[in-house]
Formats: sequence, structure tokens, C-alpha cells
Amino acid sequence: MRRQMESHHLPPTAGPTTVHKGPAANLAARRAAGEVHADPVQEKVVQKLQAIYEQLVAMADHPAPKPGFFARLGLGHSAKPPAGPRGLYIWGPVGRGKSMLMDLFFADVPMQKKRRVHFHEFMLEVQDRLHRRREELAAKGAPPEADTIVPIAKQIASETRLLCFDEFQVSNIADAMILARLFEVLFDEGLTVIATSNRRPDDLYKDGLQRERFVPFIDLVKERLDVMQLGGDHDYRLDRLRNFDVYLTPLGAWANAKLDEAFRALSGGADGEPRVLRTQGRDVEIPRAAPGVAMADFVDWCAKPMGAADFICIAANFHTVIVADIPKMGPDSQDKAVRFVTMIDEFYEKKVKFICSAATAPTGLYIEGDGAFEFQRTVSRLMEMQSPEYLDLEHIA
Repeated sequence: MRRQMESHHLPPTAGPTTVHKGPAANLAARRAAGEVHADPVQEKVVQKLQAIYEQLVAMADHPAPKPGFFARLGLGHSAKPPAGPRGLYIWGPVGRGKSMLMDLFFADVPMQKKRRVHFHEFMLEVQDRLHRRREELAAKGAPPEADTIVPIAKQIASETRLLCFDEFQVSNIADAMILARLFEVLFDEGLTVIATSNRRPDDLYKDGLQRERFVPFIDLVKERLDVMQLGGDHDYRLDRLRNFDVYLTPLGAWANAKLDEAFRALSGGADGEPRVLRTQGRDVEIPRAAPGVAMADFVDWCAKPMGAADFICIAANFHTVIVADIPKMGPDSQDKAVRFVTMIDEFYEKKVKFICSAATAPTGLYIEGDGAFEFQRTVSRLMEMQSPEYLDLEHIA
């Protein structure tokens, strides 16, 4: 599957923003509008982002000279673009506003070659590029390259000068083995990297296979990026979640509007966009996604041949999942009921927050058909997942 690495310019957050004033002014505007509360820890992080923003603005105001005549003809070497400012790695628990602050920064940076992307999606694209390059070389009869990462990284650097990664986490050994070399070249090419993560750098890929080969990447992150913790016990996302009914019935326009309201509230006002995850060689389609939040209709996942691995993948990437239009199921929809049970089991195990609209209360969703008796465990879990105690549990990524 081919994917193009494009620059994204749409800010995923709503609310008032100023024009090219930077993240500090944007955050102040949202506070003034009553959309967020004052938070001294957030303020420290936003001031660091503001400093990076101002350096990028200065670079945009004084662009590098254009390549000379011979370089434009391909007869000489073009000079590297000037190196961007030192980047930032922001880590801390969910709900503290990491993605929001990065979005307020990204929205105002006056650059064309900038990209904000979920880290998992970025690495899928990198692996896809590596695969295609090896195929192209093989088709030409050329010998394998000693280090295929280098040309791929330089290609990325030519397309993007600012990379903003959301939800930086590493669980795939194929990614873990190439990250150090990939980012070494990206940094050497002068990219500025901003990343958010629930884990401090030293805990990335914790207990992973051959982790000793991953440690150089951790050292590289700490050497080339400033690391800031956005700590604190206050989970703003949980505050918003508590304001919503998480199980809506009956179905209808009212329920749909409430689910849309919940999605926007939990994603900082984002419209969301489709995303494709990948697990065990399969694509897992997410019809509507924003950082940490996924939304789909019941038929998108439960009327298609999806299994436990697919739902585990979704649960690992999103702390909150919204599912619309869950119907009453019976003997003619046993396959859908089985997938629904699997979905709820995997979300429950990962402590995913589950918001949904359904045709009836949990006890009436599947009362007749094979497995109806066993379905009572799913009913129990759906009830528990609405409780304040469950909502307080930390998501297991």
C-alpha cells in the first residue's frame, strides 16, 4: 500500500487562535474564551514551544539563498537547508494537554514543509518506502544497498523540515531496529522534531525484543531533543468524559449529535479524519480519528471480518473509542454478535473508554441465538465500563 508523505496544514484543535503569534498567544486566547483552565505546568511547556516557534519564524523571515545556476542544472551539489532549531519531546500521563499544546504550536508555524502525524502512521510509511526501494533496486538488478535507511531519510528531510509526532510509542521490533539510524540522518539533515508521548524516553520499547539494539535511539532522543514532562494529576480529558452519558439509547439524530459532540470535546475540537492502522499484515480502517480518539459505526467493524488482533491494535492506539448505531442482534446476526463480544473484551482489557449509541440497554442487545447466555459477560462489562471507577482507570497502551 502506497502512501505519500504530505505536509498537513489544518490545525486539529478548535477555538480562537491568533494569526502567527505562536502557541503562547493561542493558549491565552483559549483561556480567555473559557475553553481551558490556567495550568502552570502547561505554561512551562508552551513557553518552550513558543521559543522554538520564534526561531522558526526568524528562519522563515530570512530564507536561505536559492541554489546557484549549476546546482539548478544538476551539475553541482546543492547546499543543505539550514538546520532548524532543537526540538522537544513532551511526555506525561493522558489528559494533560500534550497534543493540544503541540497543535497550537503547529497551527501557527509559517512553513510549507511541515507535517503533524501519528507516529505509528509515520513508521508504516517509512517501512513502505523501504520495501518499495528494495523492490525497485531488485527490479533493476542492482545489488542491495548497505544502508537503505539513508536515502529514505534524506528523501523525508527534503519534503519536511518540521515533524510533529503525536503518541510517540514503539511496540514493533521492525520499527525499533531502524529508529536510531533513521533519526540520526533526519537530525543530521537539520529537521526539527516535536513529539508527544505517554512514556519518558527511557521507557520506550520497554521489555521489547532485542531492546539493547534500541537503546542508541533513546540516547539519541535525549541528546538531540529537549525532554520536558507535562506532569500533574489533573486529567482534563477525564473531566470532559464525565460530562457525557457514555451509553446512549435509543438510536436517532439526538444520539448521533451527542456522539459527535463527545468526539469533538475529547479531541480538542478536531473534525477527525480517516486513519489506517496495520497489524499482522492487515489494514485496520478507522473511519474517523483524532489523537487518542477513534469513531466508527457498528457495521464498520462488526459487520466485517475483523478479529481479536484488529481490536487489540485499535485498543493500543486509542484511549477512547466511540461506536454508533449498535443494533439489537439475534440468530440472523450471530457473526456480528461474536465480533462485538471480541471488540468489547479487547477494549475492556486495555481499559479503553467506550462511548456508544445502541438500540436498547445492554441487557437487550442479544437475548436470542447461539452464545446468548455467554453474551451476559459482555453485558456485565458494558455496564462496568459506564462506571466512574472504570473511567478512572488508566488506559493500557
